[in-house]
Amino acid sequence: MDFEEYYSQRVKWINEALDMCIPQRSIPQKTLIESMRYSLLSGGKRIRSVLLTEFCKAAGGDPENALSFACAIEMIHTYSLIHDDLPCMDDDDLRRGRPTNHIVFGEAAAVLAGDALLNAAFETMLSDGCVGDLKTSVKAVPVDLRLEACRLIAEASGAYGMIGGQMLDIENENRQVGAELVEKTHRLKTGALISAACVSGCILAGARQEQRMAAQRYAEALGLSFQIKDDLLDRIGDEKALGKPVGSDAGRGKITYVDIYGISGCERKIAELSMMAKSCLSEFEDNGFLMWFTDYISTRKH
Repeated sequence: MDFEEYYSQRVKWINEALDMCIPQRSIPQKTLIESMRYSLLSGGKRIRSVLLTEFCKAAGGDPENALSFACAIEMIHTYSLIHDDLPCMDDDDLRRGRPTNHIVFGEAAAVLAGDALLNAAFETMLSDGCVGDLKTSVKAVPVDLRLEACRLIAEASGAYGMIGGQMLDIENENRQVGAELVEKTHRLKTGALISAACVSGCILAGARQEQRMAAQRYAEALGLSFQIKDDLLDRIGDEKALGKPVGSDAGRGKITYVDIYGISGCERKIAELSMMAKSCLSEFEDNGFLMWFTDYISTRKH
């Protein structure tokens, strides 16, 4: 199989589903819908949603049954980026090569679009059949498994996961922090939602406990590898490929993995973590794409 082509098809499939989840409507609050769609449909690698559907598939489930959850996790990720870019947070003007949401729609609309996407994510996960114009087959998954996956994603998104990590990230600015706190920050801010994607995909497939645990270990290694690569690209990446300025972390006084390990040290850690992640995939027979995807994450240019 041409895994690169397969990945492109998966991203296209998810993008089309997201477009249908929040369709354009001629309603008084159409500016809010436009703001939500602007960021949700602005591209991106769809890492979390692809991992969710592919772990569902690898564990013997039908990825179509997990599509609404994949859309929901992209909504959560997108809302976090909208809020992360706000002047009160990172104050960024560019995201994926386009002006950030608050630059286009204003700060108030950006805050509300993020809030609405978070709510839409839970509406999507808890819907039985249709989400906007998207017809889902999630009914094929037992209700108890859907609720378990929803609870896991909620926990990973909140104070003990992504949002907690964002708080640490803010507090770490202009402070001398060590490797342990930097790692803790990113295991929450970045890793928690990646972990929830992998494990919830297994849950929706009705996977056995050993597979769920393997997915958790895989995600922990991959999430850390992903963040170290992000820090590396922020230091030595190509601005045009990234779609945002490089050096933004240093400009905000953030200690990154590059400051702690150096460029060559980061490259070594990425290689080690990728090997660790791939070793966890032995629990899954259909693991070819996930093996390829792990290498893609560690060698990406943006």
